[in-house]
Amino acid sequence: MSQYYVLEFEKPVTELEKQIEALDAELAATPPEAQAAIVRRIDDLRSAHQQTLKAVYSNLTAWETVRVARHPKRPQSRDYIEMICKDFVELAGDRRFGDDPAMVTGFARIGPHKVLIVGHQKGRNTTEKIACHFGCAHPEGYRKALLKMQLAAKFNVPIVTLVDTPGAYPGIGAEQRGQAEAIAVNLREMTGLRVPIISVVIGEGGSGGALGIAVANRVAMLSNAWYSVISPEGCAAILWKAANEQTNTAAATALKLTAADNLRLGIVDAVIAEPLGGAHRDPNATARALEQWIIAQVADLKRLDGQRLVDDRYARFRKLGAFAEQADTQTPLA
Repeated sequence: MSQYYVLEFEKPVTELEKQIEALDAELAATPPEAQAAIVRRIDDLRSAHQQTLKAVYSNLTAWETVRVARHPKRPQSRDYIEMICKDFVELAGDRRFGDDPAMVTGFARIGPHKVLIVGHQKGRNTTEKIACHFGCAHPEGYRKALLKMQLAAKFNVPIVTLVDTPGAYPGIGAEQRGQAEAIAVNLREMTGLRVPIISVVIGEGGSGGALGIAVANRVAMLSNAWYSVISPEGCAAILWKAANEQTNTAAATALKLTAADNLRLGIVDAVIAEPLGGAHRDPNATARALEQWIIAQVADLKRLDGQRLVDDRYARFRKLGAFAEQADTQTPLA
């Protein structure tokens, strides 16, 4: 029940979890006739645990939300593929340079629907994280994603993308192989694919690295995910020349990057609720909610023809950033 990795604001919760674990161990070693008092104490602690967890997670700041989205035990694309997909067949390579493990692609079934899955992968242990570039895809990753999406469009298969990246990989090799061009081509080509495209930000949605697979008809976020043009640290480094707890907090708030902010601003179409305490506390419940939303969106979009899907996608992104100005009614100065 306790977490090896503890967020600062979760410490009251983890302290209660440790007490519950200790009493569970004591209960197992206690004779049945003497267990009643221990059971009552455990019930009281579990009630307090739920109340504390609810109090903490109902009042997260934007920066705390970013920390939850980066939790090392938070489910990643391969975890969701394992939990919600059947008959998954992975596809690799971009036919130009190589395969990028930071981008997972393959055909699968979600509910009754055949789909193409595309998702960022960060890796779990140190070896995997290094191999996956901590979820920062190279240009070959974006080219692989586009190649498989074009294949899906050829066979009229809907596309589901899972976004979880702090941003595209900024290394010299990636730039030499055309990082910006690869993302730009994805943005252009995804607008014209004549099949349904559904995207979900499952963790981090950083800048063009996220948008490179998120030009979709329907876009959703898990409730503790973030989606923004830049990370809080990057914003803080630009504005205040320093990224620390204070500047990161200010930047995260100013960027309006939470799921609630993005929904209010019309950047995403839905927020998928996570279990109390975040997806890392109950991955299976999160996967079920994600699966239900995807199935509903695919079923809805499959009723539209190819041109309607393209027009719908264009209109969705064309209206982002639209605003109305109020005419100045004050009398001009003489």
